[in-house]
Amino acid sequence: MDFLKHLRRLFAYDEWANREALRALRAAEPPPARSQKLLAHILAAERLWLGRLLSDSSPVEVWPALTPEQCEARLGELSRRWHTYLAGMAAGELSSRVAYVNSKGEAWESTIEDVLLHVVTHSAYHRGQMASDLRASGHAPAYTDFIHCVRQGWVR
Repeated sequence: MDFLKHLRRLFAYDEWANREALRALRAAEPPPARSQKLLAHILAAERLWLGRLLSDSSPVEVWPALTPEQCEARLGELSRRWHTYLAGMAAGELSSRVAYVNSKGEAWESTIEDVLLHVVTHSAYHRGQMASDLRASGHAPAYTDFIHCVRQGWVR
């Protein structure tokens, strides 16, 4: 399998896992504030990185306060935008570099491949924090393991 195809699989998994995390958040009554904040951050960070890849310098709040309904709307928009971005990419572009300024005002440059891997792993990290928080609050966390996603038929 080529690496671009693999990245597309990982982003399909990421979308599924974010939807599962949102479903678990909605099932928690009331939803724990920290879990809600973490999901909003996942979506904001994914939007921020997509903007960097597209050279879109529109400001993105990294830790926004979003309701589950707002998270759902952002998740739908993000899913479409990531799909379009990845569908239009050629494998040779993965080694291209993108320059950006981080939230501390520091200038950096990374390969597109590294940015894409970061987006997926960053989101998985915070979904793990959500799972711990939901469990500690007495709620059932989402089961977002990659292999479970594959078993569900979301990623082939």
